[in-house]
Amino acid sequence: MRLTLFIGPTEKAAARLRNILQQQKGALLKQGVLAPDWNHVRLYAACAAPDAVGLLRYRRGLDSALIGATLRDEFHALIPRDLAETRADHVVLSAAQLGNLLSRPEELTRLRDLLSPYFDDIRIIAHLEEQARLLTAHYSFAVTEGRRHPLTQELALAERGNWWQGALEPAEDAPDFGLFSDVQNPPFWLDYQTLHSHWADAFGAEKVEFRPLDLPHLLSKDGAREVSDSLDLITPLGSVDPGRALAPLPAPWLARMRAFNDVLIRYLQVHDLSCPRSTWTQMLQALQIDGAAIAPGSLAPISDHFARDNAALITRYPALAAALTPDRPEPLWTEADPERGFRATQYLAAFAHRIRTTATPLAQKRAEAEMARQSAAKFEAMLSDPAASEDARAANAQLLNRVKVNHEMILSSPFRPHNDTAPEGEDQPAPAYTTVPPRQLPPGNSGNVIVGCMKNEAPYILEWVAYHRAVGFDNFLIYTNDCTDGTDAVLGRLQDMGILHHRNNSDWKGNSPQQHALNQALKEPLIRDAEWIAHIDVDEFVNIRTGNGTLNDFFAAAPEATNIAMTWRLFGHNGVTAMSDAPVIGQFDHCAPSFCPKPHTAWGFKTMFRNIGAYEKLSCHRPNKLDDAQAERVKWVNGSGRDMTRDALRNGWRSTKSNIGYDLLQLNHYALRSADSFLVKRQRGRALHVDRSIGINYWIRMDWNDHRDLSIQRNLPRLRAEMDRLLADEQLRTHHQAGLAWHRAKAEELHQIPEFRDLYRQALNTKLSATERVAYALALDMES
Repeated sequence: MRLTLFIGPTEKAAARLRNILQQQKGALLKQGVLAPDWNHVRLYAACAAPDAVGLLRYRRGLDSALIGATLRDEFHALIPRDLAETRADHVVLSAAQLGNLLSRPEELTRLRDLLSPYFDDIRIIAHLEEQARLLTAHYSFAVTEGRRHPLTQELALAERGNWWQGALEPAEDAPDFGLFSDVQNPPFWLDYQTLHSHWADAFGAEKVEFRPLDLPHLLSKDGAREVSDSLDLITPLGSVDPGRALAPLPAPWLARMRAFNDVLIRYLQVHDLSCPRSTWTQMLQALQIDGAAIAPGSLAPISDHFARDNAALITRYPALAAALTPDRPEPLWTEADPERGFRATQYLAAFAHRIRTTATPLAQKRAEAEMARQSAAKFEAMLSDPAASEDARAANAQLLNRVKVNHEMILSSPFRPHNDTAPEGEDQPAPAYTTVPPRQLPPGNSGNVIVGCMKNEAPYILEWVAYHRAVGFDNFLIYTNDCTDGTDAVLGRLQDMGILHHRNNSDWKGNSPQQHALNQALKEPLIRDAEWIAHIDVDEFVNIRTGNGTLNDFFAAAPEATNIAMTWRLFGHNGVTAMSDAPVIGQFDHCAPSFCPKPHTAWGFKTMFRNIGAYEKLSCHRPNKLDDAQAERVKWVNGSGRDMTRDALRNGWRSTKSNIGYDLLQLNHYALRSADSFLVKRQRGRALHVDRSIGINYWIRMDWNDHRDLSIQRNLPRLRAEMDRLLADEQLRTHHQAGLAWHRAKAEELHQIPEFRDLYRQALNTKLSATERVAYALALDMES
């Protein structure tokens, strides 16, 4: 298997090559070339030296000393999986970070060792342009990223001798203050001769090729020709969408930004603050002024320094001749006048309030580091098992590293969970909702219908049905398979009473009983004649938080909606260990934070949709197979009633930071209930995922007890009234009590089995903060 690595070293070229590879992905695959979407930044971080924390690693949260080993494990899982699924015999990747950030021999050794088990022919291609021209572009980038030194730094280095060595001399690295060696130091990779030797030593001189960088051509519609030529394709690739060329930044603006960076860094150091990148960028933008760009010819000493080496490279690669020809010399560079009496300190004073209100005190960061240390010790205790097999210990060690890295990343990332977005007052008792009588539906109208799938849920059915009748659902279509706890008896009696419709699904076919049931449901008159349809499970409760808490109240708040994404709020076991006949919605009132975008299960949603025939298929989380002719009629809203059609029209089953909403409606998800209920659930598996057991990993994902949400408890009086009415039926009451007794007996039986006794103890001893739970759940990655 052949691998071609485009290593930049300029990100503009590498990014354009990635764009072309994606545009031509299909055409490449027809010629046996795979352009996978492997994360190039993570590939770089997997190989970087632990102490080489540059701008990119810091900003992406990849600065942990554990990150390299963890990411290498990821790629060792990812690469063989993707290669097994393709018939291609050639893979191509574009990652400038490999060329402009991996400066140490041991880093390239790690890269080679990571890739060589899967590729027996690894080729390295760099695209070069004359150094003075690239230096002007790099300097502009570096200044916008916080560089404080003028170009006199590079001009002095050109007089000293060894560029590569001088550029890599130790610098003041202080990431929290914005000091990164890859930003503040001269770019080592401009020494193309040493760059060639660096890569040749790791991969072989015959495997390294330098090609000319013609960025205007690469950005044109004909840019794919360079890919065709580089990859030796038999059939040239066709036209591509042109890229956008950015004008060089004015030299006076660069002078202003550089001077401001210097005073800002000194200010941050004095006040022990870390300035967020967004604030820093906004301040630099405010300094904007027009003017001429830096002329590459003014950096003629740089060109002179590399002239002899470039001549040797041209001898080896004649096509480089034009690209490595320097511009005509001009007067030696001096920093441009920032104009209009600019003084960086005056701007710093003007921005001081903004800096103070947005910056993070480093004392807080140090506290987060201590928190990470304490959490790491907790994770080590959880995953320490001296009695485990050697393979199990190795797997636990990999999992431990992933959890630690995730936790460190999440602590300082925008994905850190919090409850700041929770609706006001949800943690306080509120007046009860009033009872609403059932609707009298006309013939041929089945109203608001729930489709559900169940297996061994006897103790929970009655509350779930009574609750959803109380909030405005008119009918239920319930499928069951292979029940042994009396579920069918409870549902059968409710069917006899005219409350719901029960179907036996034990003869299911296909991938899961749930999807088989949903396929069959579409053939039912009850579904055909419905106004609204929702597919939810018996551990999910539609919690309407507007008006009198009924469906009609939500419909009035979002009258144009045809599809409602009901986002989960995950409720944990709340310290409840034994099963009780008390309502689930009353026992379990602690849940996940309102802002919890990771792991992906936390913000999963189920869909309630108007039955207008816009979709052909009903799936677990949403309707699918949109009829394009009806697309204009469809309007998706979130739980706050806000439009999210663009995000959800054709696919997707998770809310995101941009479309999450809980204000008017949320789907309370009681996946665990009590610890005993969890044991029983663990013993029988899940309806959808029939081949997976529910062990401690599932508990960790679902046991959220961080915040209190009492909003659904406003329904308790009308829920109890409806349950009392239903339980007045003696047969139903008998079946319900028998189901509860069966589950209690099953839990007691499981407590006598060592495997389940250990699981029970492990679950109750697992105490995680929200951030720790996110980190652990992401590492488990059960659902991907």
